Amino acid sequence: VRAGKMAPAGGLARRPWVPLAVLALLARAALALTERYPALSLLQQERHRQRHGPAGEWAEQYSAECDSSFLHFHESDCDIGGSSSCESVLSLNTEKILSQAKLLAEQKRFPFATDNDNTNEELAIAYVLIGNGLYDEAIRHFSTMLQEEPELVSAIYGRGIAYGKKGLHDMKNAELALFELSRVISLEPDHPEVFEQRAEILSPLGRISEALSDLTKAIQLQPSARLYRHRGTLYFISEDYATAHEDFQHSLELNKNQPIAMLYKGLTFFHRGLLKEAIESFKEALKQKADFIDAYKSLGQAYRELGNFDAATESFQKALLLNQNHVQTLQLKGMMLYHHGSLDEALKNFKRCLQLEPYNEVCQYMKGLSHVAMGQFYEGIKAQTKVMLNDPLPGQKASPEYLKVKYLREYSRYLHAHLDTPLTEYNTDIDLPGNFKDHWAKNLPFLIENYEEQPGLQPHIKDVLFQNFESYKPDVQELICVADHLGSMMQYETPGFLPNKRIHRAMGLATLEVMQAVQRTWANSKVRMNGKTRLMQWRDMFDIAVKWRRIADPDQPVLWLDQMPARSLSRGFNNHINLIRGQVINMRYLEYFEKILHFIKDRILVYHGANNPKGLLEVREALEKVHKVEDLLPIMKFNSKTRDGFTVNTKVPSLKDQGKEYDGFTITITGDKVGNILFSVETQTTEERTQLYHAEIDALYKDLTAKGKILILSAELEEVDAVCNLILSLVYYFYNLMPLSRGSSVIAYSVIMGALMASGKEVSGKIPKGKASIKIPKYTSSLVDFEAMTAPGSEAFSKIARSWMNLKSISPSYKSLPSVSETFPTLRTMIEVLNTDSSHCLKKTIVVV
Repeated sequence: VRAGKMAPAGGLARRPWVPLAVLALLARAALALTERYPALSLLQQERHRQRHGPAGEWAEQYSAECDSSFLHFHESDCDIGGSSSCESVLSLNTEKILSQAKLLAEQKRFPFATDNDNTNEELAIAYVLIGNGLYDEAIRHFSTMLQEEPELVSAIYGRGIAYGKKGLHDMKNAELALFELSRVISLEPDHPEVFEQRAEILSPLGRISEALSDLTKAIQLQPSARLYRHRGTLYFISEDYATAHEDFQHSLELNKNQPIAMLYKGLTFFHRGLLKEAIESFKEALKQKADFIDAYKSLGQAYRELGNFDAATESFQKALLLNQNHVQTLQLKGMMLYHHGSLDEALKNFKRCLQLEPYNEVCQYMKGLSHVAMGQFYEGIKAQTKVMLNDPLPGQKASPEYLKVKYLREYSRYLHAHLDTPLTEYNTDIDLPGNFKDHWAKNLPFLIENYEEQPGLQPHIKDVLFQNFESYKPDVQELICVADHLGSMMQYETPGFLPNKRIHRAMGLATLEVMQAVQRTWANSKVRMNGKTRLMQWRDMFDIAVKWRRIADPDQPVLWLDQMPARSLSRGFNNHINLIRGQVINMRYLEYFEKILHFIKDRILVYHGANNPKGLLEVREALEKVHKVEDLLPIMKFNSKTRDGFTVNTKVPSLKDQGKEYDGFTITITGDKVGNILFSVETQTTEERTQLYHAEIDALYKDLTAKGKILILSAELEEVDAVCNLILSLVYYFYNLMPLSRGSSVIAYSVIMGALMASGKEVSGKIPKGKASIKIPKYTSSLVDFEAMTAPGSEAFSKIARSWMNLKSISPSYKSLPSVSETFPTLRTMIEVLNTDSSHCLKKTIVVV
C-alpha cells in the first residue's frame, strides 16, 4: 500500500519524539478544550450531534465490524473504552493525548499508516485531535506535514475528514473535504473506505446519486455488511424501497446480527404497503435487540396501519416502558388513539409530547384538533394559533399541519358560533364560503382572495362540558348502546382500517335518525331542514348522516361537491385513489386489483379490435400472459397512443333510461418499468355528470317513497323485497357518483342500514372480511364502495350486498327508542353524546338487538 514517503534511514522510530511545534500545538489544544468544554468530552458531543442532527440517518447505523476507519463514528460491536483497539479518544490533557497517539501509531489504527514510526506518530497526533473535536488544530498539523510531504496520503485524508467534521453547513468545508478525498482517490483508487467517506460527505448535501455511485464502487472493491447497509439507507431515503431492500438483505446475509439493518428491511416493506412482511422483520430486529425502541415503535405503527388496535397499543407501550420520553412514540400513539376515537387518551399523549418538545407541530396540531373535537374550543384554538405562528423559514417546505391549521381554526370558530343553534335552522354547505370549501377539500394552501374570517369566540358561548353516561335517561342510554352496536356493524375488516369507536357511535346514531326520518316521511309527515318545513328529499336523508360524520372528526372536510363554486365544478372535482404509486401498493384495495385488471384487459381488446384489427391476435395472446398490473407495460408499447400510458372508463347502466350509460370511474396506468408505475382510479365530479346521476337518484327516491307508503299499510313480502332493492339501487348510484369530498362510503352505508330498518328489515351480518362474488361466494376483502363501483349494475350490487347483510325482521323494540333528532338537537348535544363513556354498554343487555 502506498501510504506516503519513507522517512530517512536512522529516524528516531522508537523514541517518544515529538517536535516542539507539536507540543505547543497540543498545549494550545488542551487549553482550548478546557476553556470551551470544561466537563464534557468533545468526542461524546460529536457523537451526540451526529446521532441527533440532520445527518442522523448515517450516525444511527450499527457496525458489527471493527475494520472501519478510525473516523467512522458509527456504533460498533466494539465496546467504546473497553477495547484498546477501539478505544475512543476522550482525554483532555496533553500527556494523555500524546500517550494515546503513541498507542494509535504503534497499532497503526488510523487510515493509510506509513512504514515510518515517526511519521505515524505525527499523523496519530492529528487524528487524536480530530477525535477530540479540535478540527482547526488538526488541519494545521496535517498542513504542516503536507508542506514537507505533499503526497502523504494519510494527511490528505485526515485533513479532508477534519474539514468534513467542522460542519457541512458551511459549503466551504464541504468543498474542501470533497477536494481532499478526491485527491486521495486519485492517489489510492483501490481503498473502499475513501469512497465510503466521500459518500458520507455527499449525501447530507443532497448529492445522493453521486454518493450512491461512490458506495457502489466501494462495494465492488470490497463488499461488506456495512457498505450494503449504507447504500441501502441511501436508496431508502430516495424512496427506492425495492433496491434498498435488496441491499439490506445482502448486508444481513454477510452479518445477520444487525438489528438496525433488519429494522430498515422492515421499513422497506412498510413503505411498499407490505405490512405483514414488515411486522415479521420488526419482530426479528427485536429478537436481536430486545430493548430496541425504534423497532417497537415501527411495529406499533405497522399494526396500526393493519387496523390491529390492541397489538399496536401493546407495541407502543413497550417502547414507552423503555423510554417514557420517546417523543415519536408518544406522537404516533396519540394519533392512533385519536383515530380510534379515544380523544381524551390521545390528548394526554400530545400534551406529554409537547412538554418534551414544545415546538412539535404534529403534536400541537393534534392537541388543538382533539380539544375542538371534544368541544373545548378555547384550548383548541389556542393550540391551533401556535401552529399558525410557526411560519416556515425561507426556502423551507411548509408542514402538512401548517397548511391545514387555518382551515381547522376557521371551521372551529364556525362550529363554536353554532353550538346552541338548532341543527334544523342552518346549513353548513351554504354558510361556509365557496372558495374556502374548495381550497379546504383540495388541501390547497390557505390563499383565498378577499376572505373574511369567521368571528372570534364569543364569551357567552361556553365550551362543551363532559356528560356522564348515567346522567342520561334510561331510554337515551339504550339509544346510545344500540347506536354503538349498529356503528360497529359498519367496520371494514380489511387491512388499513382502524376501528374508530367515535365514528361507530356517530354513524349508529345517524342510522337510527335516518330510520326515524324515513318512517315519518312514509307516514306523510314533514321534516324541518335548513330552516324550512317540507317533505324529506333524498339529499335530506343523506344530510342526516353527513352531519354526524362531520362532527365526529372536524379535521376532515365532509362537503357536498355540487355545492362548490361553479368554476371549481366546471373544471371537475376529482376523488382520486392511488392503487400503486411507484413501489407503494395500497393494501386497502389489493383484493380488487384482479377484478379491475380483467376489466382493463377486456377494454384493451375492444380498443385494438376497433383501431388495430391486424394486431388483435398478438394482443390477445399477450393479454393471456397478464396476471398482474406490471404485465400490462409491454402491451402499452403495441400502440403509439398508449406507449406512455392509458385510461379506461367504467360505465354505469341507467335504470331510468334503459340502454343509457353514465361515466363511472376512470382507471389510469402510466409508467415505463416495474417500480415506476402509477395505477390509480378516480371519479370526476362535473356539473353535467352530477345532474345525470341526480336525475337517476331522484327517480329512484320517488319510487322508493311511493312503495314505502304502500309498505306501511300492507307489509307484503314482495313489497318489502322491492323496497330493499330500491334502497340498494339508490345507494349504488350514490357510491358511483361519489358526491362528497370525504366520508361517502360510511355515510352511504348508514343510510342503507337506516332505510332498511324503516322498511322493517335489519342488517344482522357484518361486512365480510372478503369481497363477495355472485359466482364464487368466497370472501377475501370487502369494501362496500368498491363493490358498488366495480359491479356491472345496480342489480348485481344488490345481490352481492344482500349476500352478507343477512336481513332479518326488525325488533319491535326499536319503536320505543327516543327520537334522535329531538334528543340531540344541537351541535353541543351531539358532541356531548360522542364524548360520553360507552363502557357501560358492554354490561347492559341491548334489548332490541
